[in-house]
Amino acid sequence: MSIIALCYNHAPFVREALDSILAQSYPNLEVWLVDDASTDGSAAILQEYAATYPAWHLLLLPENIQNCRAFNAAFHRCWGEFVIDFATDDVLLPGRVAGQVAAFQGLPATYGLVYSNAELIDAAGRPLRLHHRPDGRGGLRPRPASGWVFADVLDHYFICTPTMMMRREVLARLGGYDESLSYEDFDFWVRASRDWQFFYQDAVTTRRRRHPRSMSSKAYQPNDPYLASNIAVCRKALALVRTPPERTALAKCLRWELRQIVRRGRHPEAVAVLELLRQATRLTLLDRALAVWSRLQTRFRG
Repeated sequence: MSIIALCYNHAPFVREALDSILAQSYPNLEVWLVDDASTDGSAAILQEYAATYPAWHLLLLPENIQNCRAFNAAFHRCWGEFVIDFATDDVLLPGRVAGQVAAFQGLPATYGLVYSNAELIDAAGRPLRLHHRPDGRGGLRPRPASGWVFADVLDHYFICTPTMMMRREVLARLGGYDESLSYEDFDFWVRASRDWQFFYQDAVTTRRRRHPRSMSSKAYQPNDPYLASNIAVCRKALALVRTPPERTALAKCLRWELRQIVRRGRHPEAVAVLELLRQATRLTLLDRALAVWSRLQTRFRG
């Protein structure tokens, strides 16, 4: 079992994160500490822990190479049958690893991912809410899915990324994360769920920290580094769809992206998404209206 702990300017949080690895009830953990050229003193803290726990591996990257490449740098060196991609601003609850390994052991070998619920916390560690919370009708919001979830992954966001435990074989077959992208999760879900089943573990295993520097806080902001990656993943998904329900789910995903893009006046990206939508399904009047509005926004700004 391998934990790849990725750090970039997490100095206020990294000690709590690493202590949560030490608190795990599961024995025989392989731990990789990876610093992606932090500028806030995080690397010194990682060095301190690596010196105290010499079985842990330390990888100090000389320049910032972003999450996907940083993860792969450790993944291609690790040996565990299962892998956790652990951001060092989050916290693992003590039974996290043991519970998810046990879940995997009770599942067929076709399952490549176990994920769970999480408690969201603020920068100071104060509870905010659960990721999956009661919807008032006996279910959870967002609605989790288990089994063959390719269409679900396209249809709606439901997996809390920090709760994932991945089967090493899945990552190996995919070649690790796609290093051309600015983020890893959506792409991994799309590519992995085509050939592997996912399992939702109905338990809170992780505390996910929300703060202004977290990756999720940058989505759809000016100069968003993830928008081009979203489009690239949707292009991959288009090549992978096999059934009408999957195509419908992809069209829903593309229309959501299109609305976000048009709201922010990003006409070139709107054109790219519209072309993917045209290949996936028949354009509606609303799709065409959004295309016209996007062009008008560009003219007004010009």
